Amino acid sequence: MSTVRVRRAASRGDLRAFIGLPYELYAGPECANWVPPLRVAVADALDDRRNPFYHNAARELFLAFEGERLVGRIAAIENRAHNQFHEDRTGFFGFFDCINDQAVASALLDAAAQWLVERGLEVMWGPMSPSTNHECGLLVDGFEHRPTFMTPWNPPYYAALCEASGLTKCKDLLAVWFSIKDADFRPPELVTRLADRALQGGRMTFRDVDIANWDRDVGICWEIYNEAWERNWGFVPMSREDFLHAAKDLKLLLRPDLSFIAYVGETPAGFMLALPDYNEALRFNRSGRLFPFGLARMLWFKRRMRTARVFALGTRTAYRSRSILPLFTYEIMRRGQALGGEGAEASWLLEDNHLIVKPMRTMGATNRMRWRIYERQLGGVGA
Repeated sequence: MSTVRVRRAASRGDLRAFIGLPYELYAGPECANWVPPLRVAVADALDDRRNPFYHNAARELFLAFEGERLVGRIAAIENRAHNQFHEDRTGFFGFFDCINDQAVASALLDAAAQWLVERGLEVMWGPMSPSTNHECGLLVDGFEHRPTFMTPWNPPYYAALCEASGLTKCKDLLAVWFSIKDADFRPPELVTRLADRALQGGRMTFRDVDIANWDRDVGICWEIYNEAWERNWGFVPMSREDFLHAAKDLKLLLRPDLSFIAYVGETPAGFMLALPDYNEALRFNRSGRLFPFGLARMLWFKRRMRTARVFALGTRTAYRSRSILPLFTYEIMRRGQALGGEGAEASWLLEDNHLIVKPMRTMGATNRMRWRIYERQLGGVGA
């Protein structure tokens, strides 16, 4: 039996191997629902020199080997912005992938835990890749579905590996699905009624996101986002620089007719950002490379979308009784059907965020996928 060896990813070659491992692990037919992310996007999420997230964070990358064979990877992350905002000592792990081998998984998780202990952290959460403002969660339900754009998929055995390594459930994140596939579909009567109510009296208005004034509209969304999510579990306010960095690629990918900003009087009150589900195109791009075909497929698909993902939604606290959510839901249903669409996913939703989950289910959303954030106390690690 081979001995598992874990070491830090120290060179450019190690970084390339770290990024490339999932494309090898998920190559088989049992992982047909995995959609390869673009390698450039993964590289950006790991770039601790150019990505603004790391201005107040640090990370270490680890690779696991059996003999000379690369069999796993993990990142250990210290998010100082999280600990300053929540006044705690939480560390994180992310970018976790490995073969179905308990020794490999435990060695990787122990390596990440040890690095976090050395930095004085007391508990480990994950996977966060690299934070709650980015891709996060381990898929635990909904494996039969192909994930939507910028959401993860992993084989079912990952949960067992994590739990046998001493990790326990911390929080679940949900994806819900709104279907508009039926040719006779009409938005539910409740949605229509609440959307009409939102616009009664003329004080509330809404408009499409304006690509020609992208920086202005991104700034509006950033302000609402940080206020709307402030009380949510795990939330960390994003700096303007970090938010603009995350949004820079969206300018090319966003369909402004599926993204809205609502106003009450002259005050921006809420926003919704939706993207075509580019995974319908990227699932054929098994290499994960942007060129020569990755970008071309995405731009071709942008005009031929069938499904979408609502990935960001926020309402200012003072306007949460104004039916902004039903208004946006009605509008995206109506426009999606006019485009010949089949449905849209809203993700991620905190499982216990009843202010958003319950209304979405009332408006016709059904469960689709579930991801889990795990935790592990670090007391005694490395003793």
